[in-house]
Amino acid sequence: MKLEEKKDLLRLLLQKRCAAARNHLGVFTQFTMPSFSPTWFHRSYYEVLNRFAQGQIRKLMIFVPPQHGKSEGATRRLPAYLLGINPDHKIAIVSYSAAKARKFNREIQHILDDAPYAQLFPNVRLSNGADGYARTMDEIEAVGYNGGIKTVGVGGALTGEPVDILIMDDLYKDAKTAWSELMRDSIEHWYNAVAETRLHNNSRQLIVFTRWHEKDLAGYLLQKEADWEVFTYPAIKVGKPNAYDPRNEGEALWPERHSAAKMEAIRQRDPWVFGNLYQQDPKVKEGLLYKTFKTYKLLPTDAVTIKAVVDTADTGSDYLCSIVYATSPQGYYILDIIYTQDGMDTTEQQVAAQLCKYQVQQARIESNNGGRGFARNTERICRTMGNTRTVFQWYHQRDNKEVRIFTRAAEVQNMIHYPDGWDALYPQFYAAVKGYMAQGRNRHDDAADALTMILEAETKKTYNIHYT
Repeated sequence: MKLEEKKDLLRLLLQKRCAAARNHLGVFTQFTMPSFSPTWFHRSYYEVLNRFAQGQIRKLMIFVPPQHGKSEGATRRLPAYLLGINPDHKIAIVSYSAAKARKFNREIQHILDDAPYAQLFPNVRLSNGADGYARTMDEIEAVGYNGGIKTVGVGGALTGEPVDILIMDDLYKDAKTAWSELMRDSIEHWYNAVAETRLHNNSRQLIVFTRWHEKDLAGYLLQKEADWEVFTYPAIKVGKPNAYDPRNEGEALWPERHSAAKMEAIRQRDPWVFGNLYQQDPKVKEGLLYKTFKTYKLLPTDAVTIKAVVDTADTGSDYLCSIVYATSPQGYYILDIIYTQDGMDTTEQQVAAQLCKYQVQQARIESNNGGRGFARNTERICRTMGNTRTVFQWYHQRDNKEVRIFTRAAEVQNMIHYPDGWDALYPQFYAAVKGYMAQGRNRHDDAADALTMILEAETKKTYNIHYT
């Protein structure tokens, strides 16, 4: 074959490839992202997204486990592709925060600026700063056209123009957000008062996220409206193969990255969280919150650091709970517990004596509702008793107590070890922990809160904590 013939053949092949990339989101992604190596799951996922891009689906929900590439398809490649096939599209992307939305904005701009995109859609370009079109962290416009992309955090404004395509990706940052009734109500209100008011008869909507709670926005909308098309990709297949998921029961969604063995290990640690987060089957947690308890007879030899957490009583009917524990690579071993409704004049003395007896190195005291004064008085008493060892820290906790307890429940069960016979040693504390309900009214949550404080302290993932 002559050189000119080879060049003609290569040009023809490139033309065909470009034509295919303009006609299908999956091919577009491979063209603009050479490192993209799709599995059967990604081909299925991009086929669903392509049907949305071509206008075959008007209202779409896709539920995918964490770290399976959902945002690459739905919130980076899809908006760029939509603007290419119709530069007059007015697209809005919403995520849990303005910072996250702006990150999507920057990544989309990179796609639009790359040479492969220009090969496919040479007429679509972004502003150079001197042509009067927007190019900011929050909005980009296609030069010479009416369309563009706005990116906002949930709760932000979408004023000014109608929205042709609304993409909502990860509206809930984490379990703490999704399990907060206040936050769920806030997102529902934003959708009704802001997002929906920008839509028209021909608008399209895409919700793609990981389910955290049965009453998240997806659950709320599915209760109200029957015209959403829903595609669910559980981490481990349940039931028979279907049209878009050919797996047999028990097979992993993306075994090359997240094996069935890895998924089963996560399931064993917390079946309820696994069902919600990985299987996309959110259910209200019923019954008792803590169902397993680890006990010990002898401390491990490497348990040498002694610490304490103190949850002071909020009201007259609440309990003060002070837990002394030893830390070890195997977990946290409870040494002593004070759980009482006595007043502060008594409990300050009790806790000080406890800290001295066990030679506690660090005591963390929640400063809400007089806790700061309690910490100061307890420290003063310790010093008069000759204890110069204990370092005192007090902090203000702003987050919802129930949500914090729920999010740490699995870690409490897996990491905390109780002394053998703790039911007889600390009967009131034992009853409060054993009887704590996952849902429903809990008269006292002080014991569960103190156990949660241990995990927050040791994993350094405390929420809104300020030391003074």
